[in-house]
Amino acid sequence: MTETVDLRVADLHPAVDDPALNSMNFLNEVAQHYPDAVSLAAGRPYEEFLDVAALHRHLDRFRRHLADDLGQSPAQVHRTLLQYGRTKGIVHHLVARNLAVDEDVTVDPEAIVVTVGCQEAMFLVLRALRADPRDVLLAVAPTYVGLTGAARLLDLPVRPVRGGPAGIDLADLREQVRVARAAGLRPRACYVMPDFANPSGTSIGLTDRRRLLDLAAEEDLLLLEDNPYGLFPAPHAGRLPTLKALDSARRVVYLGSFAKTVLPGARVGYVVADQRVAGADGTVSLLADQLAKIKSMVTVNTSAIAQAVVGGALLEHGCSLVAATVRERAAYGRNLRHLLDGLARRFPAGTSPVRWNVPAGGFFVVLTVPFGVDDALLHRSAREYGVLWTPMAHFYAAGAPVDALRLSVSAVTPDEIDLGLDRLAALVADETARRAATAEVG
Repeated sequence: MTETVDLRVADLHPAVDDPALNSMNFLNEVAQHYPDAVSLAAGRPYEEFLDVAALHRHLDRFRRHLADDLGQSPAQVHRTLLQYGRTKGIVHHLVARNLAVDEDVTVDPEAIVVTVGCQEAMFLVLRALRADPRDVLLAVAPTYVGLTGAARLLDLPVRPVRGGPAGIDLADLREQVRVARAAGLRPRACYVMPDFANPSGTSIGLTDRRRLLDLAAEEDLLLLEDNPYGLFPAPHAGRLPTLKALDSARRVVYLGSFAKTVLPGARVGYVVADQRVAGADGTVSLLADQLAKIKSMVTVNTSAIAQAVVGGALLEHGCSLVAATVRERAAYGRNLRHLLDGLARRFPAGTSPVRWNVPAGGFFVVLTVPFGVDDALLHRSAREYGVLWTPMAHFYAAGAPVDALRLSVSAVTPDEIDLGLDRLAALVADETARRAATAEVG
């Protein structure tokens, strides 16, 4: 019997059937279909450090902050926590303090918009920048699929810029800007993740960070800096200043999140948008003010309860997330080393065609294998071998199979890493042999 339908996908916005949007749902849900598989796919924080009891403690700490530090009356505290709230957020001053303490970034709290996760921050910025059909966004490839999907929803084309071991190919960035302009397009910004990028794990060195800022000024380009992993360098590795910390000309719009450092379930992020915007009437406002107008029509305001939990966590540690994430930093560094050592044992240099990069921190390692990697292989890996990982094809615009996969160390134990790598090594060996046999027959 033919099923009755009420709408066709063709009658909806084209983005709803775009591979980028399908990728986000697929990557978020695939683990649910294979609950017994070891997941080296999820980029989630380590769950053993998440504590329900801390919610009440942080909420009460922020309540006392409103009363004791900000002088709010009981009625005002009640309203701040339980009513609709300020569109820009109620913890913006604490976010500004955190940036000063941890990142040496001095910013007016009014230049901060607290958002529903970093995903909303991206959406607001891209919505504001997409002003004309000629507008395009540049992004370092491979690119976080959430950025690509948000741009597709806004009809903002994304043009890739080569990444590579150095994190970004500056010559290619300049070339892509000039090619776009020669075609009559307007490159508005370049999206970058300078620290332990998702999915590549690469970082941009200090010299190239300065050169990138100089290039942005020369080409009149904004930089969208996304920094979810910057607090997690490998043991004994130092932290580099963010682009925003080096930014003296307001070229950087900074995207932040508390998902990896405080609580993913709170869904609290933020954007620092201190750029000056001239109005038609000659008035000057902050880009953050313009983003707040858009947010008021999208989510109205970010949950006050969620913000209060994050605010209490910040206050508990003197607004330093470096101090708050000592356990997490140690665990992620241990896991990254364990994964890299395990890869070296299972795929010896000189005898195995398998290669991988060695990130200086963060959650992700990219494994290059001698065969194409797609979603069908991922399903077979989970079903027959009991291990999950992420096909790198999801992070490229073309969508064709790529001979690489992403491994994540953030949500597993060392024992699970060993088990997952044993299963992955079996898959790689069998798939390599199968492809070789097929090639011989062909």
